[in-house]
Amino acid sequence: MSPVPKPLEPLIMHPRPSSIVAALYTLRDLDVDVVILHGPAGCSFKHARLLEEDGLRVVTTALDESGFVFGGHDELVNILNKVIEMFDPESIGIVGTCASMIIGEELHEAVLEVNPDVPVIEVEVHAGYRENTKGVIIALESALAAGILSEEEFERQKVLLNEATEVEKRHGAASKEYLEPSRGDTKYTVAKRIIQLLKEGKKCINILNAKKETGYMFADINAAVNQVAKDLGSDSVIVNMANLDENLGLDRVRGHARNIARDLKGMGVEVHEIIGGLDEYPVTGKTVSKLIAEKYPGFDFAVITGVPHAIPMDNLEGMEIISVTNGPRQVLPLKEMGHDHVMVEIDLHPKTLGVSNIVESEFGATLRELAREEMQ
Repeated sequence: MSPVPKPLEPLIMHPRPSSIVAALYTLRDLDVDVVILHGPAGCSFKHARLLEEDGLRVVTTALDESGFVFGGHDELVNILNKVIEMFDPESIGIVGTCASMIIGEELHEAVLEVNPDVPVIEVEVHAGYRENTKGVIIALESALAAGILSEEEFERQKVLLNEATEVEKRHGAASKEYLEPSRGDTKYTVAKRIIQLLKEGKKCINILNAKKETGYMFADINAAVNQVAKDLGSDSVIVNMANLDENLGLDRVRGHARNIARDLKGMGVEVHEIIGGLDEYPVTGKTVSKLIAEKYPGFDFAVITGVPHAIPMDNLEGMEIISVTNGPRQVLPLKEMGHDHVMVEIDLHPKTLGVSNIVESEFGATLRELAREEMQ
């Protein structure tokens, strides 16, 4: 009897996030001091540079053509010794690249030879995985083995990562063979529409469902809706929901939640419902749906920032939906879900690294400016 052929995964033609980069960001979230990229100097350059804005030192073994053929063990040993000498780190990460992993480089052999007296998280990863979350999982597995992550938190993170992958397959960047990047609707037009809805006293569900540090800018949009409503003297009821649970996630992520909640309070915004932690954006949808069904039925419009496609449409039906994402390839899937207006904050990610306060967004600024013109 011939074996049943395994169904092929659909081919996604457009560029997608890299597992190597995902591993780098995970080591940043684990508060590792220095990461060694074992590969060519140009690998993941943009993100390595951005992460330095967040306090993570990233160095490279700078493998050349000779290293691609004969291996880079000696280079890795040398860099590891230099990192210890120069930075006196409390923890070190080593991340593989396509070049070093294809030639079968053993990261652990270099670590054994140097024998550092600090934890070393070895991440044997390349960019050939279909899902970039694989890079996160490998990094977390290594962190667990190095003793800097608890088993309980590791299992929690795995559940979230698996659901994040499913969210992307259902309505995200992995939902279609090819997605054309788009800037979405103009911020001027959508801001005018929100002002009109507020002047008519329409009831608003205002949801922040952001991924980690991106919340520093997405929260500005939710704050702007509240501030503009107040400035206009609107009778609208606005219910604010946010994934800002300060007791969930890695220490760095909990800190982001505290900072954003503090700033929202300082901006006069009351968060009525906490829907999860800043790393729980893929699983908050059920909570949002339940809250709307049980406590907030009959609202007129919803503003959703961060990862809007993770919020199911079940109880949003009948509302005018306004979404803000930072993914240009997310515009079409959101429109197909039924979102009426979709905007992109294109420069969000570089602007939210290394910050600890809410950052002004383009849409928030547009909304506030148009509201000021209305009042003149």
